[in-house]
Amino acid sequence: MDKRPVFEEIRTYEDFSKYYWYREELVLICRKLGICASGYKAELNGRIENYFKGKTQQVKKRHQVSVARKEVPELSLESGLLECGFCFSQRFRDFFSAQTGIKNFKFNVDMVASARKVRDTKDTSFTLGDMLDIFYGRKTYAHYDKVSLQWNKFVKDFFADSATSKFPDRLKTAARLWKEVRESTREKIYKHELLEEFKEEL
Repeated sequence: MDKRPVFEEIRTYEDFSKYYWYREELVLICRKLGICASGYKAELNGRIENYFKGKTQQVKKRHQVSVARKEVPELSLESGLLECGFCFSQRFRDFFSAQTGIKNFKFNVDMVASARKVRDTKDTSFTLGDMLDIFYGRKTYAHYDKVSLQWNKFVKDFFADSATSKFPDRLKTAARLWKEVRESTREKIYKHELLEEFKEEL
């Protein structure tokens, strides 16, 4: 079982993706690489993948940013994602809130994945209407990498195992086991056998 190396020792995205990385770790990696360090976990992963492929976009220094402001286009369902400068901001939350009638609108994970794919492929035909269809499940464009949900599933399965009830602080024990799993190349799931394998650590 391979222990997770430091990022600087990893040479390919394939090796990088064998391990679990918290969003905070991805932010630090992006900052070290000089690339945009904001956004959802899937977006950060995508930028690091592009880094390994040699397709990086350096962060502009403040003095390099143009002071010219573009006129903000009015949003409609026909607006192209690239054309209107779509991002996960309050402006677009308000737009989708008005379309759906949901007061505190939240983007779902497949919307995040779709926006990333649109940017990566420079798909000028993809519209806000398409994004709304994805929210309602009427259309499929890209699926979110569920890797960021692995910890939640791990804990849920850990607590579902009656053998773990003997631990006074079950969440702390689950976290110790998770650390062993996430820093290895093994599958990022809870198995009962882990209790025996790592009993000395628990």
